Amino acid sequence: METLVHEIRQEWKEHILPFWLGLKDEAHGGFYGEVDVDLHIHKQADKGGIATARLLWSFSAAARVTGERAYADAARHAFTFLQDHLLDPLHGGMYWMVNYTGQPVDTCKHVYAQAFAIYALAEYARATDDPNALPLAMELFHLVEQKGYDPALQAYGEQYDRSWNAQPNELLSENGVTAHITMNTHIHVLEAYTQLLRAYPNEEVRDALKNVLDILYHRVYDASARRLGVFFDREWRSLLDLTSYGHDIEASWLMEDAMNVLGYHPSEYVNMVVDIAGAVAERAIQPDGSLINEREGERVDTSRIWWVQAEAMVGFYNAFQRTQDERFLHIVRNLWTYTRQYIIDPRAGGEWFWSVQADGKPDAREIAGPWKCPYHNSRFCIEMLERMEKQ
Repeated sequence: METLVHEIRQEWKEHILPFWLGLKDEAHGGFYGEVDVDLHIHKQADKGGIATARLLWSFSAAARVTGERAYADAARHAFTFLQDHLLDPLHGGMYWMVNYTGQPVDTCKHVYAQAFAIYALAEYARATDDPNALPLAMELFHLVEQKGYDPALQAYGEQYDRSWNAQPNELLSENGVTAHITMNTHIHVLEAYTQLLRAYPNEEVRDALKNVLDILYHRVYDASARRLGVFFDREWRSLLDLTSYGHDIEASWLMEDAMNVLGYHPSEYVNMVVDIAGAVAERAIQPDGSLINEREGERVDTSRIWWVQAEAMVGFYNAFQRTQDERFLHIVRNLWTYTRQYIIDPRAGGEWFWSVQADGKPDAREIAGPWKCPYHNSRFCIEMLERMEKQ
């Protein structure tokens, strides 16, 4: 275990964090919006709201855990850009995308993106004494609850225009469907509210967090299949026979984390966490130690995606902590071996590849971009270090 702790800490502090610190845009604020597969920095690429929030979370968490000033400074840099350029002063909420100077280029509001802003601001509040962080997080929380939640449907909405009029969910729909409700948005609202309650304990946030946890169990979870549904219509009917293995194992530990913060552990919810982890272990772990992406009917996507491996290590370690089943610990060790060999980019100036194929060949996807940020792999490092060091 000591070797694993050392290797993960080294990867986080000597590889992941330095890469992202090197993308700070001192001229226009925030962080450069793209690094392509050839490691060329595109200094005039657009800057995404999700990416900015995830960078803010990553450096805030690093500052909180290590106490190092460089990470706190980077967190303030990200916060300033988010506050000054990504938050809509007229209608509220975070834009989807701005250009490299901070001017809005896509003013749509997505609940998924608002959730990441809440998540990041709550962590920033935990890491610093900035008095603006929690009020902004609570402002976004109230906005999501007022504009983005349908109590009659018991569902969080998805995509809205700048003025918060509902739009077709083009940004978070895939596989040939347009989903009125998605699992992905709900697990990240859960994640955001968990962090907000951790930073600012109050009954309003507590009630909202318990509600989204209940929605995930009663509406999204398919107990007979031991998986979460992915895309739904407005009547909560599943649109596809689709299993997203990465989202399932990520959601399993996020739901456990929410229960821990709430102090609320119904046996059926605990069973859900363990059953999801067991099902993913049985169905998606490969002989090489990796975790494949998804299955839709008979079609299997065998790509090994960076964030899937990262979240899987946390999810399976959480399952080991919950059950003491050594099978889950064995999976974690194999995932880390695979990640070190194939996912971590060995090139000077690289970080983690987006994904690799079954033969180990990396895909030609960006190394940094609107979706590719340090959130998943930084969080993996932090979660694993904190969990293993408590053992």
